[in-house]
Amino acid sequence: MTTEFDLGHLLAERGAERYELHSRHLNHQLPRMLHTIGFDKVYERAEGAYFWDADGDDYLDMLAGFGVMGLGRHHPVVRTALHDVLDAGLADLTRFDCQPLPGLLAERLLAHSPHLDRVFFGNSGTEAAETALKFARFVTGKPRVLYCDHAFHGLTTGSLSVNGESGFRDGFAPLLPDTAVPLGDLDALARELKKGDVAALIVEPIQGKGVHAAPPGYLRAAQELLHKHKALLIADEVQTGLGRTGDFYAYQHEDGVEPDLVCVAKALSGGYVPVGATLGRDWIFKKVYSSMDRVLVHSASFGSNAQAMAAGLAVLSVLENEQIVANARATGEQLRSRLAALIDKYELLADVRGRGLMIGIEFGRPDSLKLRSRWAMLQAARKGLFAQMVVVPLLRRHRILTQVSGDHLEVIKLIPPLIIGEREVDRFVDAFTEVMDDAHSGGGLMWDFGKTLIKQAVANR
Repeated sequence: MTTEFDLGHLLAERGAERYELHSRHLNHQLPRMLHTIGFDKVYERAEGAYFWDADGDDYLDMLAGFGVMGLGRHHPVVRTALHDVLDAGLADLTRFDCQPLPGLLAERLLAHSPHLDRVFFGNSGTEAAETALKFARFVTGKPRVLYCDHAFHGLTTGSLSVNGESGFRDGFAPLLPDTAVPLGDLDALARELKKGDVAALIVEPIQGKGVHAAPPGYLRAAQELLHKHKALLIADEVQTGLGRTGDFYAYQHEDGVEPDLVCVAKALSGGYVPVGATLGRDWIFKKVYSSMDRVLVHSASFGSNAQAMAAGLAVLSVLENEQIVANARATGEQLRSRLAALIDKYELLADVRGRGLMIGIEFGRPDSLKLRSRWAMLQAARKGLFAQMVVVPLLRRHRILTQVSGDHLEVIKLIPPLIIGEREVDRFVDAFTEVMDDAHSGGGLMWDFGKTLIKQAVANR
């Protein structure tokens, strides 16, 4: 018996209902938010660093699906690998054999972290963090994990316990017994370690919320403190890894840093099949999986599936063969330096920071009286509205997709596909300059839209 299913026909027949379907059956606040800020676009197709709508207009993607689309959309090498693995008809996920693709992907990943020895494959960044937390607690015999203020490591219960943003944590207590310390504060770290119950510190080498890098020397000094107290260093490279910051991993910007556990996900998927990976030292894995009785003490139903492994292998091949990491370093420096040169021109532009193609654009209180009064009006309604005011015209006027770096932050984070070049840098800088010119003119469509945002912010209180 043959089951008829025509995906193209289904999309042609029902695709126009996309926002209505989401409102009715999924998170009803998402379409509401998109309608409010004018992001309710209908994208028909995508390739590389661009989307296209039904009219054939292109949109530059400077968000990359929050970092998932490291190689852009529909990279031909990844597409071919997925077609090949489906056509191969492998005996996948039998649970009681050892297929070659997981071992091959682990081997390729570990080659970029020679001090690490083994990999656990899950399905997402939050699963990679959960694995690291479980392993650290088990092998040290200690209950508490330290994390940094404003950190983001995922939204499942364990990773939420080490999330530094109260907006994500509110209403989900009680969580695990973890403690926040300021990023870069070695004295605070040392005070907590002296209590003797700390299993690990989990840290993003560059925080996604606000794009704040760990101060020079912090990761190495923290590693020494942790090891002195028989605790572990966990590097969360879910967003920063695989070339995003101009090195394969962001922790590699600092000599002598060798995390005990490393979390990877997002870009490893090629934008197709969810995959997460936790890399670790041999002794950690051997202590967790200490006997045949414990062979399944930590596992994932879809972990190591053939499609995810094929996508990961293809991604690593592209990174290595197409000089993607070097491009991220060079293009990121070009973009960051050109934006930083605008700080003296625009009083609302406070800072431009980051590494590689992970860049934060921060806005701050202006000096002139007229702009200062408008800024104060927005801040009184809700912190972060000005950054949203910049994001919206970038999309609506210039067809460039960006987003704020976090709730209540006056920061836009740029994490475009790592394949962008000078053309995309020119397009973004030209558009950003036009938007900032409008913001500093004291009038225009931008400030009119700000009034709409204020009304929405007040209504949601």
